[in-house]
Amino acid sequence: MITDGQWRELLWRRAEDPGSIRRAYQSRKRRNSLLNGKSTLFLVAADHPARGALGVGGDPLAMADRRSLLARLLTALANPEVDGVLGTPDVIEDLLLLDGLDDRVVIGSMNRGGLAGADWEIDDRFTAYDASSIATFGLDGGKMLLRLVDSDPGTIPTLEGCARAVTELAEHGLMAMVEPLPYKRDHNDKLVLQKDAAALSRASAVAAGLGSTSAYTWLKLPAPEEPEVVLDTTALPALVLGGVPSANPADDLASWGRSLKHPTVRGLVVGRALLYPPDGDVAAAVAAAAEILRTAKGITE
Repeated sequence: MITDGQWRELLWRRAEDPGSIRRAYQSRKRRNSLLNGKSTLFLVAADHPARGALGVGGDPLAMADRRSLLARLLTALANPEVDGVLGTPDVIEDLLLLDGLDDRVVIGSMNRGGLAGADWEIDDRFTAYDASSIATFGLDGGKMLLRLVDSDPGTIPTLEGCARAVTELAEHGLMAMVEPLPYKRDHNDKLVLQKDAAALSRASAVAAGLGSTSAYTWLKLPAPEEPEVVLDTTALPALVLGGVPSANPADDLASWGRSLKHPTVRGLVVGRALLYPPDGDVAAAVAAAAEILRTAKGITE
């Protein structure tokens, strides 16, 4: 929950004290490592709005209410098993001004130029954080989206941009979280995610080879139907993404659980499925995901 007083303070600082944002970056208490004491990582994602993706389920503007989004994020972050957040500068800075990111892993989202539904969607330019700002602001890494469409030349500059970002983040010793997603266009020219093992394995292999070094590269992958095939493609650490929520949260949890058992998978990055569950109970949705992660990894304490 965000009180009226907290909201007014946030709006005041945004308008009248923009320097408070840099001060908040500088004063944030950082965690010593990406992984927690259980060698896992559980992040909530909130970089969808910056790409114009505001809908959840049947509500096309679910994520348009910023105060509601921030309140949901703070609810998720209140669970001690949530390690941190992934977001664009506007969201991260709102959370900083609300004192919500001390001792949390913070991953900056980098390329949001491929606006949802735009003709150029696959040409996903880097329009948010870059490696230099992530290092300067004391964040823990950068995330990039890499949608691969063989029939769309917009894939080429996105590939090049991601390779450059991987290299630059590695020069700062920071995680490069690459999210490779293979797509095809259907007969209506709509982009459709390819979830078969062959397509996901190919995408993972391409992403793993980006940049001048893979030392700091992590993969962010959808839960595949054949985890052992897709996740055996590389030795890089991986995180399972939540993706578009299904109508049945139990099905999503079961799908994540199967992939979480693989030894290269270290945890979860989930956004809409936890922040906007069908019953509206964010805390319960986050707790259920944390339990799935604990069970899959055999964590008993």
